[in-house]
Amino acid sequence: MTKLPANLALNPRLGRWVSIDGSDFITIRTGKVELGQGAVTAIAAIAAKELGVDLARIRMQPADTDTSPDEGYTAGSFSVEHGGAAMRWVCAMVRELFAQRAQTVLGEGDIVVQAGVFTRAQSNEGVSYWALAADVDLDQSTADLPEPRMLGGTIDAGHLQRLDLDRKLTGAAFIQDMALPGMHYGRVMRGAHPRDRLVSFDIDKVATLPGVVAVVVDGSFMGVVARRDEQALRAIDVAGRTAQWQRDAELPETADTHAWIAALTPRSTTFLADEGPEPVAQHRHHAAYSRGFIAHASIGPSCAIAAWDADQVTVWSHSQGIHPLRGALARALHLKNDSVRVIHAQGAGCYGHNGADDVALDAALLARTAKVPVMCQWTRADELSWSPFGAAMRVELDGAVDANGQIVEWRHAVWSPPHLARPGFGDGVNLLAAQQIDPPHPPGPPSEAPRPYGGGDRNAVPLYNLGKRSITHHLLPQGPLRSSALRSLGAHCNVFAIESFMDELAALAGIDPVEFRLRHLDEPRAEAVIRAAAELAQWDPADKGGEGIGRGIGFSRYKNHGAYYAAVATVEITDVITIKDVYGALDAGEIIHRDGTLNQIEGGVIQAASWTLKEQVSWTSDGFAVRAWDDYPILKFSEIPRIQTTIIERPGEFALGAGECAAGPVAAAIGNAIAHALGVRGRDMPLTFDRLEAAINAQ
Repeated sequence: MTKLPANLALNPRLGRWVSIDGSDFITIRTGKVELGQGAVTAIAAIAAKELGVDLARIRMQPADTDTSPDEGYTAGSFSVEHGGAAMRWVCAMVRELFAQRAQTVLGEGDIVVQAGVFTRAQSNEGVSYWALAADVDLDQSTADLPEPRMLGGTIDAGHLQRLDLDRKLTGAAFIQDMALPGMHYGRVMRGAHPRDRLVSFDIDKVATLPGVVAVVVDGSFMGVVARRDEQALRAIDVAGRTAQWQRDAELPETADTHAWIAALTPRSTTFLADEGPEPVAQHRHHAAYSRGFIAHASIGPSCAIAAWDADQVTVWSHSQGIHPLRGALARALHLKNDSVRVIHAQGAGCYGHNGADDVALDAALLARTAKVPVMCQWTRADELSWSPFGAAMRVELDGAVDANGQIVEWRHAVWSPPHLARPGFGDGVNLLAAQQIDPPHPPGPPSEAPRPYGGGDRNAVPLYNLGKRSITHHLLPQGPLRSSALRSLGAHCNVFAIESFMDELAALAGIDPVEFRLRHLDEPRAEAVIRAAAELAQWDPADKGGEGIGRGIGFSRYKNHGAYYAAVATVEITDVITIKDVYGALDAGEIIHRDGTLNQIEGGVIQAASWTLKEQVSWTSDGFAVRAWDDYPILKFSEIPRIQTTIIERPGEFALGAGECAAGPVAAAIGNAIAHALGVRGRDMPLTFDRLEAAINAQ
C-alpha cells in the first residue's frame, strides 16, 4: 500500500482537498489556517505548481469543519512541512488523473500541462481542467492510487505576493469586520483574580439597561447580549460594580520564577542518560536560567461569532485548530460533533493558544440564550489576564570541559508547567467557560507533546557532541497562571540556556564562542549556518567586548528536526539596552516562498527580542498584575534592530518548518552579547536593565 504523508493518510479523499467548482478556477481546501504567517499563500503556491495552473486560478477556501481536511492545529512550524507535503501529493495525483483523461481526448503521446491546459507535445490541440472536470472522479481515496510523480519546487520567482494582504490592508479581512444579519454583541464578565468565582451581582439592574436583550448566568459564567457593542460594555461595567466574588485559593506570595516553581511537585522523566565512566574534567560549571510567563499580546483581542439554528450551532473563530475546537465545543454544549460547525475567520496575529478558543464558547453560550447571532469580543484586560500564557520555565545546566577544550559531560534539567493545554488535548474540556458553567467540565490533566518534538523539553537535547549526557524534564501542574502553547514552546528558554552555557564553557576553556561551537558539531548544515551568520556579522574572535558594546551568537535546529538557524546580535548598553543588529543564517531546505520565509524570520527575531528584554506576566495578592499595555511593555518600532538574514538555498531538499526557529537562538545571541558588553551575565529573562544592574552590583 502507498505510504501517504501523515496529514493525507488522515484525510485520504481527494475531493476533500481539491475540487473544480467554477469555469476558470480550482478550489483548494487546506486544514491549515492563516495566522498572518503566510502559510496559505505558500500552500497555494505548492498547489499551483503541482497542478500546472497559474496562481490566479487557485481559490483558497477558508478552513471549515464541514468541508476542509482535519489537519489538527496550525502549529509547530508544520504548515509547509506537513500541510504543504500533503497538498503537493494531492495536487500531483489530481494532475495525473486529469492527464490520463486528457490522453483519451487528445490521443497517444506525452501530455504536458501549462496554465491549466493539457496538450500533447508538438500539438496545439489542448483541453483544460475545466473541460475535463465532469469526467474525472475526485471522490476517491488517495490510498487506492499509485504514488504520483511530483514536480517539486515552487512558482515563486521572487515576486509572489501574499494572498491575504489586500483584504487586510483595506480593512475587511478580520473576524471583527464581519456582520451577520440580525447580529447582536456580547461581552463577558470575569474577575480580577484567577481563582475568583462569581457569587452575585445586580442582575435586575443590568437587565433593564438600554439595549440589553439577554443576561446570561450559568454557574460562575456571566455575560450580556445587547443590540450594540458599547451597550454590552456598559452593562458589564454596571454588573462589575455590584459583583461579589468568592476566592477559591490564593496565588504564591512571590512571582519569582525560581521560587514558586520550587514549591510545586513535578512529574519527572529522565529521557536521555548516557552510560559510561565519570569523565575527567579540567573545568566544571553550573548555572540556572529562567523566564516568566509570557503573554501572546495580540494587537486585536480575541473575538468569535456564534449563530444557532435549532440545536445546530455555527461558530466563526480565529482558532488555530477548528476541528479540535469543534470537539471541545460539542462536549461543553452537550452536542454531537456534527451539530457544531466551526469556520475559520482571521484574527490578529498570534502564534499559539490565546483566547480565540475560549471566546468561541463564550459566544455560543450567549447566542444560545439570546437566540440571535452574537459577536463576542474580549477586552484588552480580558486578553492580558484570562488568555493562556506561554509557560514560565527554569533550566539548570551542569557541564564539564577537559584539558583539550572538549565538553565531556552535560546535564540539563528543565521545569515548567504545561506548554500544551489546547482544546482537544487530554480527556477534559480546555475551554475557560466550560470550567465556570454548572456543572463544570474540568480541564484535561497536564500533558505535553511527545518527544522528539516535546513541549517544555523542546530542544532540551543539544545538537552538539557533549560527551556523557543526562536530560531530565520536570513537568509541573498548572501554575499560578494558566499556560499553554506559545511560539516555539520550551525551545525559547532551553536554547537560551544551552547557548548561554556554551558561551560560559567556551570562556572557561579560553576558546572563541564560534570556534567552540564548531568543535562540538559534526553536522554540515549546522556548521554552515553558524559560519554564515558569523561571516555576515563579520565576527572577530579578537573582539574582547566591554565598554557597553558587545556581540553574541546563538544557534539551534528547531526541534532538532526543523530549520537550522544561527544568529549574531550586537548590543549597546547605556542607560538602556539597545539591540543594534541581528545577523542570521537560515537553512530551511527547499524554500517555497522566499519573501514569506524572510518575513517569518524577521518577525521571529523581533518577537524573541521583545520576550528576551521586556516581557513577563506577573501577579499580586489582588490577582492579575497585567491588564493593559502600560502593564506589559513590548518592543517598540523605534527599538527594532537592523535585521539581515541570509538563506542557504537547498532546492530539492525537503521543506523544513521555519516559523519558530529564531526564538531560541536570538534570545541566546542577545544574552551572550550583553555578557560580552558588560562582563556580567543575565540568566533570568527578561534581561531588564534593573536586573543587569543588580548583577553588576552583586559582583
